[in-house]
Amino acid sequence: MSEPGLACCTPLSGTAMSAEQAEQVAPLLKALADPVRLRLVSLIASSASGEACVCDLNDAFELTQATISHHLKVLHSAGLLDRKKRGVWVYYAVRPAALRAVAGLFETAVPA
Repeated sequence: MSEPGLACCTPLSGTAMSAEQAEQVAPLLKALADPVRLRLVSLIASSASGEACVCDLNDAFELTQATISHHLKVLHSAGLLDRKKRGVWVYYAVRPAALRAVAGLFETAVPA
């Protein structure tokens, strides 16, 4: 039996994301919700030059170039990667603002 005047639950604290923020971040999370794509972003983000050629990324996986290219296309379409064609190769770089959006997703929602 609860005491009079006491709430049954701890009140919510922090700031929840807005519906607009959720709409913007959901496609990023959906694109990252695949182990290959998550690893691709990690490889590109950790490269010394800040970008990686699709030819270099193929060696990190036991997948065909077509499969790697498909995953990179999904990441690019979601807004996580930029791409530039140089000759016959395509170079990918992580969009810092997209990663910040994902990294800071729950930052304001977690109480201090």
